[in-house]
Amino acid sequence: MILSTAAAAAANHIQFSQLGLDPVALDLGFFQLKWYSLAYIAGILIGWWYLLKLLAQPGAPMARRHADDMVFYATIGIIVGGRLGYAIFYQPQLFVEPLKLLQLWEGGMSFHGGVIGVTLAILWLCRKEKLSWLRVHDYVACCVPFGLFFGRLANFVNGELWGHQTNVAWAIVFERTGGNVPRHPSQLYEAGLEGLLLFAVLWFLFWKTEARYQPGKLVGTFLLGYGLSRWFVEFFREHDSQFDGTIFATPGLHMGQLLTVPMIVGGLYLIATAKKRRERVEPIAGGPSVA
Repeated sequence: MILSTAAAAAANHIQFSQLGLDPVALDLGFFQLKWYSLAYIAGILIGWWYLLKLLAQPGAPMARRHADDMVFYATIGIIVGGRLGYAIFYQPQLFVEPLKLLQLWEGGMSFHGGVIGVTLAILWLCRKEKLSWLRVHDYVACCVPFGLFFGRLANFVNGELWGHQTNVAWAIVFERTGGNVPRHPSQLYEAGLEGLLLFAVLWFLFWKTEARYQPGKLVGTFLLGYGLSRWFVEFFREHDSQFDGTIFATPGLHMGQLLTVPMIVGGLYLIATAKKRRERVEPIAGGPSVA
């Protein structure tokens, strides 16, 4: 009876297989290019382009040459930090099989680990070039939502990280990976909140207010916005299977939620103290100083 009821519910919802989506964007037989890889490439390239637009405004904390170096170091930070973070927080057994740890094309990246990797990359570059690390973080934070948006879309195309079973009208049956039950398309929720909405908030603060002259305000807004978005969506997202039967399978205590707590606290602190850090901004390249 239960199985027949579930089957009936699934039949009334969108079947993922009917969407015609394939994790592989290009298959040449000897080489496969996956949407997951393209999502990273698109996020980095569009983020780089947008960063140059931001740096063209008065009071920029670094020059074009610094931005070019930043993209290189940040890319390394994303890959290394994201993969190590995934292994530490979600799959510690990968350290026992180091070859699998290197198989990035199989997926398995932690955003929180990527944030740590990028932060370390920014700190290293700023120390090397004697730049204001907090102001550089502000500018980089405005570009990150691009990567989050494309990354979550790639998760959806892969049919992974879906949500709880539900009967909402827009539920999707991920039959290959999530069983024959309708589920929340939580990947799309995250793409909307972490990607589109967070970008819009940061866009407004950068272009319509003086937030970029208050060191820490933009990166603080990013940390708070991402933390709250991820905390909220985790109530609709299925917990990671490796945490079955553990406390981390409990809504409100998902690993993804616990890892956002420091981000939320840190974001609130940076926003609350940003005005105290305001000082005359002398641009690295071109334009007048800004009081």
